[in-house]
Amino acid sequence: MSSEQKPSVPPWEKYALTVDEAAAYFGIGEKKIRELSRGPDCRFVLWVGNKRLIKREQFEKYLSSAYSV
Repeated sequence: MSSEQKPSVPPWEKYALTVDEAAAYFGIGEKKIRELSRGPDCRFVLWVGNKRLIKREQFEKYLSSAYSV
């Protein structure tokens, strides 16, 4: 493997997903994920500077308990 390539980790093994990855993984639009993760008390968002990451397991739990999104 060259030093330029990062190892590929499947989304189901990642702790946190980008909004793009989360949209593809969960089948929910990016705009809706951004809207759901906007609140200051959101438990499934992780901010790295200005980058919004979605904590995969916590978001799965949120979706499991939600009636609609």
